[in-house]
Amino acid sequence: MAKKKQQQTAGTPAIVALNTAGADFTTHAYAHDPAHPSYGEEAAEAMGVSPDRVFKTLVAEVDGALTVAVVPVSGSLDLKALATALGGKRAAMADPALAERTTGYVRGGISPLGQRRPLRTVLDASASAHATICVSAGRRGLEVELSPTTLTTLTKATVAPIARP
Repeated sequence: MAKKKQQQTAGTPAIVALNTAGADFTTHAYAHDPAHPSYGEEAAEAMGVSPDRVFKTLVAEVDGALTVAVVPVSGSLDLKALATALGGKRAAMADPALAERTTGYVRGGISPLGQRRPLRTVLDASASAHATICVSAGRRGLEVELSPTTLTTLTKATVAPIARP
């Protein structure tokens, strides 16, 4: 995977964060269809990538604290497993408006990287089965491909089995 070096500082906060960290990543842009029923599945289809390698960023609350869960688009988030991974008792999906305000991104474009207020992050353990995975680059129609290790390091993520098929 070739390192994408962008000379300008313009770009989404996620791309700026990756460039600032000197991370290896590749960007993938595609035309977003607002009528598509799933942002993640749309990304996988548009890029011709297995849905097991495209990960969606979900914002949940674990014992009242906002948390980011990164799971494959081919599955869904197991809220109980998320709570357990963080030593919590209860997890629920966050209010979408609160998720947008807190991260600085819109639904369908929430990235685990470059958030307005960095949140605790949990990456599903299935990511380690792939050399690279794709996550939102901070807007609909733009993904970044990077190693799970890079994502874990930059987000200080906990890696745990939090997805179910």
